[in-house]
Amino acid sequence: MTGNHQTLALLLFSAFVAVTLGITTWVSRNRHGSAEEFYAGGRLFSPMENGFAIAGDYMSAASFLGISGLIALFGYDGLLYSVGFLVAWLVVLFLVAELVRNCGRFTLADVVAARMRERPVRIAAGTSSVTVSVLYLVAQMVGAGSLVALLLGGTGGAVQAWTVVGVGGLMVVYVSLGGMRATTWIQIVKAVLLMGGAITLTVLVLVRFHGDFDELLRTAAQRSGHGAHFLAPGLKYGGDWTARLDFMSLGLALVLGTAGLPHILSRFYTVPTARAARRSVIWSIGLIGSFYLMTIVLGFGAAAIVGSDAVRGSNAAGNTAVPLLALDLGGGPDSTGGTVLFAVVAAVAFATILAVVAGITLASSASVAHDLYASLRRPHAKQRSEVAVARVAAVGIGVVAIALGLLARDLNVAFLVGLAFAVAASANLPVLLYSLFWRGFTTRGAVWSVYGGLGPALFLVILSPVVSGSPTALFPGVDFQVFPLENPGLVSIPLGFLAGWLGTVTSHEPPDEARYAETEVRALTGAGAV
Repeated sequence: MTGNHQTLALLLFSAFVAVTLGITTWVSRNRHGSAEEFYAGGRLFSPMENGFAIAGDYMSAASFLGISGLIALFGYDGLLYSVGFLVAWLVVLFLVAELVRNCGRFTLADVVAARMRERPVRIAAGTSSVTVSVLYLVAQMVGAGSLVALLLGGTGGAVQAWTVVGVGGLMVVYVSLGGMRATTWIQIVKAVLLMGGAITLTVLVLVRFHGDFDELLRTAAQRSGHGAHFLAPGLKYGGDWTARLDFMSLGLALVLGTAGLPHILSRFYTVPTARAARRSVIWSIGLIGSFYLMTIVLGFGAAAIVGSDAVRGSNAAGNTAVPLLALDLGGGPDSTGGTVLFAVVAAVAFATILAVVAGITLASSASVAHDLYASLRRPHAKQRSEVAVARVAAVGIGVVAIALGLLARDLNVAFLVGLAFAVAASANLPVLLYSLFWRGFTTRGAVWSVYGGLGPALFLVILSPVVSGSPTALFPGVDFQVFPLENPGLVSIPLGFLAGWLGTVTSHEPPDEARYAETEVRALTGAGAV
């Protein structure tokens, strides 16, 4: 990019940041500092507003940058991410959305602790939620670094590092000043921008091929370097048994992980009723479904128009496929149209990252304050002191995410999100489903379920090719790899369910039938819900 082109894109970046900071400042002047205001925005959002915010929270850098890049590099196998992310919403709609809204107040731990001994359950669920959130944040940081490095000349190093630090600083400001209300409006604005950008690029790709999707696929296969294999399963996850098991593990994590993501679950508390929560999910499914269909066109379009080799040359993980596609569709690197389209897409992608990291940081800081801090100091804690702890926690979580983002900046963002989904499906989903649907579930079962999924998931990732033993690992110079799969979900998700069952059947504490009956009535009818 030339100097003028960089200036235009940076001006668009700055405009979005200025608007969102303005929203945050305005909201911070109109809040009364209660926990309900900070965590749930006063529960004042309509189903449509919350549906757009959910879509904005969910359609992350992994969706816009990572998935399109994986399709551009691996063709059919990259589609797994689009299909997995979309199908996951059916699990959320039918199993958890309405029930979670009825049973909880602010966090996942509220749902589980409703019928258990609160302290051990809150500590376990809070720890798991923070871990999942930090892993998810790392993916967004990596996406931001790749994007701005491309904008400022395609080099890594210092540019990526300072971008990661800058995104981390902005997310702390959004959360600590504005809370859920500011975060929600930022996500709504971002969802509108992202859908507009995706629709524009999709239409331009289809116009380039005169609406002939078959011609698009044939050209993508020709320019991929893999020929017909590009459009068939197995390019990334084919071959030996390890790759096939990795495919199954990733699919399982993507489909089940969404229902355990803390920042998605917290969105159901921002609407006044369970019916509104269900309608929010329907709105979000419409938006998310259409978006993921468009990522398929964008991914194959990048392969056909830019070429897989050029995408890989710009960023080995494929994270810059969509900005490069926009540059070409607008007329090329030296054209005004290409510059404008590239700058718009880059700004939208940057907006995507900022909005998502704000939502994740809010959810994780809420877990620290409402679950961990409040469970230890409940007799003495006041609402305002809990909110103050949440603001401090946002800073600490931001620092950790920045450090890990700098470490993992060469990995594909969709792949990193797949790891976060695996941990969420292993640690959060089993305890959530058991609490909602198993009458005999006990406190020991809840604690064992969380740690029985969280511990193995993290341990297997550390021993996997993601961390060591391969050229693309976090530490390529060392090799302590033992576990052959890149995604631990195939092993850790069943372990989470097994640990919850084992903890319950070996527990000497009988389940509280009265509290379960109360929770069941509240979950199914909404009677007594906050």
